[in-house]
Amino acid sequence: MSLPTGFLDELRTRVTLSSIVGRKVTWDMRKSNMAKGDFWAPCPFHQEKSASFHVDDRKGFYYCFGCHAKGDAVTFVKESENLGFMEAVEILAREAGMQMPARDPRAAERADRRTLLQQVMDEAIRFYRLQLKTAAGAEARTYLSQKRRLTEAAWDRWDIGWAPASRHALKDALAAKGIPPDLMVASGLIARADDGSLYDRFRARIIFPIKDTRGRPISLGGRSLDPNAQAKYLNGPETELFDKGRTIFNHAPAREAAGKGKPLIVAEGYMDVIALSEAGFTAAVAPLGTAVTEDQLRMIWRIADEPIMALDGDNAGLKAAQRVIDLALPLLEAGKALRIAILPGGMDPDDLLMAQGAPAMQAVLDQAKPMVQLLWQRETEGRVFDSPERRAALDKVLRGHLARITDPSIRTHYAEEIKRLRQELFGAKQARPFQPGPWRRGGRFAPPGGALASTRSSLLAQAQGPVEEILREAVILATLILHPALIHRFESALERLDLTGEDHDKLRQMILSGADLPDLHAKIAQSAPAALDALMSRPHVAIAPPVRNRQDDDLAALCLAEELAKLEARRGARREIEDAMEDMDGLPDEGLTWRLSQAAEARHRSERSGTADSSDLGEDRTALSRHLQSLIDSQVWVKKNR
Repeated sequence: MSLPTGFLDELRTRVTLSSIVGRKVTWDMRKSNMAKGDFWAPCPFHQEKSASFHVDDRKGFYYCFGCHAKGDAVTFVKESENLGFMEAVEILAREAGMQMPARDPRAAERADRRTLLQQVMDEAIRFYRLQLKTAAGAEARTYLSQKRRLTEAAWDRWDIGWAPASRHALKDALAAKGIPPDLMVASGLIARADDGSLYDRFRARIIFPIKDTRGRPISLGGRSLDPNAQAKYLNGPETELFDKGRTIFNHAPAREAAGKGKPLIVAEGYMDVIALSEAGFTAAVAPLGTAVTEDQLRMIWRIADEPIMALDGDNAGLKAAQRVIDLALPLLEAGKALRIAILPGGMDPDDLLMAQGAPAMQAVLDQAKPMVQLLWQRETEGRVFDSPERRAALDKVLRGHLARITDPSIRTHYAEEIKRLRQELFGAKQARPFQPGPWRRGGRFAPPGGALASTRSSLLAQAQGPVEEILREAVILATLILHPALIHRFESALERLDLTGEDHDKLRQMILSGADLPDLHAKIAQSAPAALDALMSRPHVAIAPPVRNRQDDDLAALCLAEELAKLEARRGARREIEDAMEDMDGLPDEGLTWRLSQAAEARHRSERSGTADSSDLGEDRTALSRHLQSLIDSQVWVKKNR
């Protein structure tokens, strides 16, 4: 949905930021001056005792001097409730008494149809919950209470029900409510036989409702108690409401819990999620199939930056871990990672919790490993590398994995970690330097063929400091406007980006609010022609590869990842130097100047050469931090006696 020009501005004027924030904090009355719209409180985004979180009602902005969180009312609702941009806007609009923009007739028709289907789902869930309490549900109640140790209160919390063995129990109940057959079939709960007759899809199964991101039912899952059943678990079919590959079980409650600081746990099935949540691990989700899909992984990352995959400790669980690694490698971005916890003894989370309790589960989560270690384990465990040929074969496989990582910075760090692990395996004498492949030049990564001549000579390549950052912002925004299919993939990075260019924040809001529009460029041209013209008319934007190649989304994705990484690295390096200057307070000016000049010279060497050797810092904030720390440790500012 696209928001009209001025909608967000009016929304911000209608809501009072302090009233929104005040639900989450306790104001420090000694420090606040409410008459002037000046409020202070402990920050709701990080643990602290002092009041370092400041709200300025007159400007409508907040800022934390501790964790540097900042934004307006929309940002606060989005971050504190762990919601998407449009969801936060809708919540504030309801509070402000504003109508969301009118939908086009076809969209309204689709929304009305979805509402009818959700009413069918509500009736079915109500029917199945009642059946669980009848004599027909006795076996299911015994299973839930004795084998799964779930209380009746838990059954109600999860809307668990029982589908009778009858072929027409639900169909007849829905018909009695006046629901027409076409809606029954469209909901996926009723199937149509070859002869045209209708029958219940779920029979003799415990029922688990599947809900969307807002907690509305969209499908059902059923577990059979018959050990001879062809399928132990059965999900509803794909419908107008339900897209299995784009849905995760327990999405809305887990998102809320993760927003309050709970670690996000990705389990394998309904019962694992329910058991985890009932044991206090409330930010738990599960895919609705045998493996996590790319869309599900992106949804999971929108909930938390570093979720933990809790996988069964059997062969199937280990294979699932490897599938997740293969899926995630090309999708990794700075700040987005996965940790993998393999449960002991072939157990699943439900088994472990029942046998040993929550502390044992917490211990497993605490030992979760980063993906690179699981990748290394897969390629080396149980193998002997006693010849140059075998070691070369290992290198070839590892280079193939690294080549699939699109983010240059992450690819570099993976290569460094694999090099370290390789040296541990082979020993210093046998471990020749690991060469990650055609992207590596002088110890760091570069795209195949190097930079284009036009790129090297562009204003963007030559610019320095804040000007360069504004130019990179412009390329990022222009790329997303011309390649709207990439917005969902880079949405989190765009939301977090600290934009400083003129009209850049305005364009960002329009990009985020129009993420689903294939004609986004035309919509922005109509709503903000001046801002768009100013952006696209800049020479460095016009020559950017994703602008010149508007049909190549893959190229645009690579360019976006690189520009975002470089922009963050540049700003991170500047912050690191500023922090270092504060830390060096009181040192001789000569020593401080020399120390910072060495760091700057290392960065400039990398820029002049187009890449950096293994000792250069380039735009790697971590390396820069290590370099500055080494200079501090060696007291380089102290003149040595000769």
